Amino acid sequence: MAFGKRLRFRIRGWLDKDEFKRLIEFSRYLGREEGHSVFEIDFIKAQDKGYSLKDIYVILKDLGDSIEGDVLENLEEKINDKRKVKIWFENGQIYISSKTYLKPFFEEMGYVPFYDRVEKAFRVPSHKYAEMIEIFKNKGLLIDDKIGLLSLRLPREVSFKGELRDYQKEALKSWRESKHRGVIALPTGAGKTVIAIAALAELSVPTLIITFTKEQVHQWIRFLREFSNASGLVSAYYSEEKRIAPITVTTYQTASRKTELFATKFSFLIVDEVHHLPAEKFKKIASLMPAPYRIGLSATVEREDGKHEELFPLMGGIVYKIDPGELSRRGYLAPYVIRTVKVDLPNDKKKKYLELRSKYLRLAGGRSFNELLNALKKGDPTAIEAIRVHSKMRSLIQENTEKLKVAERIIMDELKAGSKIIVFTQYKAQAESIAKSVGGFLLYGDLSASKRKAILEAFRRLKSGGVLVVTTVGDEGLDIPDANVGIFLSGTGSRRQFIQRLGRLLRPKPGKKAILYEIVTARSSEEYQAKKRKSQGLM
Repeated sequence: MAFGKRLRFRIRGWLDKDEFKRLIEFSRYLGREEGHSVFEIDFIKAQDKGYSLKDIYVILKDLGDSIEGDVLENLEEKINDKRKVKIWFENGQIYISSKTYLKPFFEEMGYVPFYDRVEKAFRVPSHKYAEMIEIFKNKGLLIDDKIGLLSLRLPREVSFKGELRDYQKEALKSWRESKHRGVIALPTGAGKTVIAIAALAELSVPTLIITFTKEQVHQWIRFLREFSNASGLVSAYYSEEKRIAPITVTTYQTASRKTELFATKFSFLIVDEVHHLPAEKFKKIASLMPAPYRIGLSATVEREDGKHEELFPLMGGIVYKIDPGELSRRGYLAPYVIRTVKVDLPNDKKKKYLELRSKYLRLAGGRSFNELLNALKKGDPTAIEAIRVHSKMRSLIQENTEKLKVAERIIMDELKAGSKIIVFTQYKAQAESIAKSVGGFLLYGDLSASKRKAILEAFRRLKSGGVLVVTTVGDEGLDIPDANVGIFLSGTGSRRQFIQRLGRLLRPKPGKKAILYEIVTARSSEEYQAKKRKSQGLM
């Protein structure tokens, strides 16, 4: 019950006995005055008798024209005030306060937030903003939303200028039906960016786009201009370019440092390469932003450490997923073949590998690799040593010098056929060696942005024949539509990385057939992973 000043009201004429008896259940009779019965509502008495504000309002309203004064208006104001929920943003948190007892509402949702006694409000993680508002509205509460992201609009409507493919329409529909939240998993080259731009045009609200590399910032801006009429509303925010516009494109690194600056300015959050988001330093981008509309994009969402599960509360679940083989069969991606080429370790390295493997199995004691990682975090000395040994084994098989000889032979054969080849490797030394031996372009992380851009442009200009050797920098945002041959020398072993690399070759072109050679060390974890991918339908 909300207490406050006592409210007087006057009733014209005489009341019958039952009416009078009912009124004094929640009010005091003050006597007669100029032909009126005068009463004063006693809220404490009303509460003791079990009358709510709404009960009193209904009883007095039933008296019709005989009641005088502004008591009904005052009661209505009190009722609305009691039903009002105030929501605001401060210090990276959503605060919620109300004269209504909110705890049962939260408990019904299976979530009990922290109550801040100083602010006299509940503190709720920012990403729950839209969910909270929807729940309170459904409960008939009045929302005083001081954040206002649900009512923000772009300065003008944005329209989509492209034509969506059938699976892109399916993905957009699934995302829309999931309350404009969720993750879309499509292979590289399948047009995830185009789907997100169509979603942006559909909502036409202030939008923040998060990319992994600076190159991708410029790619997004280029695509926004190509597939929408958003030109003039778009800017980049990173490095020397720092301008917030209605549609702002930035990087993970910048967004993680400027989250509070961005937090209440954008209603739509687009996160590209969303599999990076669960990293500790990046997770706060999504958790501290109240943006009610969210879309995550990735070639493969799953992470080897299982942390992709942390994405779903922040971005929404996977709303649409399709694999490269299916899109290739539909004709949207180039047909492809994956050829696994096995090579042996040199005898001296083979002996060393077997010794390390025996030691690793002994130290692991039957524990899985992930169990060892968890034990390592707790300081388990045998787990620490096991992981160190595992790392040495991995280096031996991935840096196998026999791989270079086989790769050189494949490259020379493919160059004679006019192929444009991308060689993927995890190690800079391996990349330098192969690039030097075949006269290829070399792309690695330490290069400046301008140098990387120049190398990519030079490779793109080649009409046919040419080799580009990339380290892990090539796993994100590498756009070479006419590359048709890939050589996989070494990597993390993750399914996600493999699909990303395969996707670099699958952009369709008349008559194109892509080939990915994965060169693996025989009788090692690399061979096992290749067989596993085959069983998963990737080969």
